[in-house]
Amino acid sequence: MDVYMMKNTLKVVLLTSMLPFAASAAQELTPWYVGGGLGVNNYEQNCDQPGTKMCGEDDPYAWDVFGGYLFNEYIGIELGYRDLGRAEWTDTNDRMYDVGASGVSLGVVGFYPLANKWSLSSEVGTFSYLLENQQPINGQKLSDSGVALFAGAGVGYNFTDNLKLQAKYRRYENLDADVLNNLKMESNYWGLELSYRFGTRVAAPVAASVAPVIAAMPGDDDKDGVTNNIDKCPNTPLTHKVDATGCSVYEFITTKHDLGGILFANDSAVIRDGSFADLEKLTDFLNKYPQHTVSVQGHASNVGKAEYNMKLSERRAVSVANALNTKYGISSSRITSVGYGVTKPAMQGNSAEANRVNRRIEAIVTGTEKRVVLR
Repeated sequence: MDVYMMKNTLKVVLLTSMLPFAASAAQELTPWYVGGGLGVNNYEQNCDQPGTKMCGEDDPYAWDVFGGYLFNEYIGIELGYRDLGRAEWTDTNDRMYDVGASGVSLGVVGFYPLANKWSLSSEVGTFSYLLENQQPINGQKLSDSGVALFAGAGVGYNFTDNLKLQAKYRRYENLDADVLNNLKMESNYWGLELSYRFGTRVAAPVAASVAPVIAAMPGDDDKDGVTNNIDKCPNTPLTHKVDATGCSVYEFITTKHDLGGILFANDSAVIRDGSFADLEKLTDFLNKYPQHTVSVQGHASNVGKAEYNMKLSERRAVSVANALNTKYGISSSRITSVGYGVTKPAMQGNSAEANRVNRRIEAIVTGTEKRVVLR
């Protein structure tokens, strides 16, 4: 998946994750929050690579957006997108190199409340990154992806029950890129984050100054915490989370299915006769789930020039996409195709077996499912 598709997928995940609490946010303080941050980042070791002559003008400014869910006041989980800025350096042959990391983060966060609205925080998780260079190396721009670990700490202040400002430090480990001269880096980030928690804290009732009038309390037949007089869904299962009107709360989950791929002959974008059975299985799945879409991703073996292999992988992806549309009747609006050339091999190396399995396409099917939120 390239960085643009990664960004779009993240937007979908964040937007769909907000749907469950939208209806109840006006009635109570929910466990859901969103936010964004700005800061500076320092890539360690890029100036210490073998053959490095000097460092250039870095662009250290970093930013992120995120959404989170609190299991309680002390622990939660966060999903976000982060851009860590760029760094530049020059080797002993006066060739300019640069690198920038961006991608999706998933982590666990812990909070320790202090007095007067202050709190401490810590976090640990994974960062699925894409490293890219803007300066061409040997006539082409290269990229590599991987998963790095990060840990962090911070101090925050709650302006209100909903609005919090935090000062953050994060440490990233193993930001590696084999295609960029075996680049190996760590990273330090400092910044500020502003987050918003949805809902309103319900105030405690004020005792009446006059003698209370004793009245019968409305019942709650389905035991969901919403009394019968305002319960619009009187038979909600006990396991379902409900909104202020007693009705089940739903969320929309983005799912992905890797439905495998098909192989091609050397220097060919023609679908083999034996591969149509796999296309029929893919077609059956898409017909069963008409709201799902498919990304046809083409790849090539590492033989010949990278630029030619990139175009060959694109032709392979287009060949399969056209077959799904013209031969099997899948609407073109549900199909996208992209070529990755040699940048994402299924098997490393240039052996006959590696070349065989790398001449392929992969079909990634994406869709959303509506699920009830459980207590």
